[in-house]
Amino acid sequence: MQHLEQQEFENLFRTEFAGLCFFAQKYVKDLEAAREIVQESFIQLWEKRDTLDTSRNIKSYLATSIRNKCLNYLRDNKKFNAHILQLENLLELTVEPEHDVLVEKELHNAIQLALDELPEKCREVFVLNRYDNLRYKEIADKLGISVKTVEAQMSKALQHLRIKLAVYLTVLLLIITMIK
Repeated sequence: MQHLEQQEFENLFRTEFAGLCFFAQKYVKDLEAAREIVQESFIQLWEKRDTLDTSRNIKSYLATSIRNKCLNYLRDNKKFNAHILQLENLLELTVEPEHDVLVEKELHNAIQLALDELPEKCREVFVLNRYDNLRYKEIADKLGISVKTVEAQMSKALQHLRIKLAVYLTVLLLIITMIK
């Protein structure tokens, strides 16, 4: 395990600070708060430099840390209506190209975790519909269940995913749109 060196840290700060501020601002809607959150994340990174495994992606660590701090900031300041915030994020959240890979990987992991939490039949119905592009009638025939049961299982799966992936909903909608 290698440790984060001062020069490497300074380069990371110089190259990533502005982009990470933009990333944080999409959550907190306040540039100063975003800058403070990013600075705090870099300070925390520096303080943990001796225990961090630099063979892992430090940018991913920072992005996750910043996202969590933004969510904590919103929760603690309670200057928002959760429903309105969710809708704003659906309409406005964009990610800079260099963060696309990080967000995509994080989203993929979050989707997989959410799918793994579904009951087996519910997950199977969802996968057949969304990944195998089968219609409800085709799924019902294949699994020997009624179309109403397929509809109920899909509704259950989608509700679960909406709750578990609320932060990622914009990216998820874009991916689903691109797949179809």
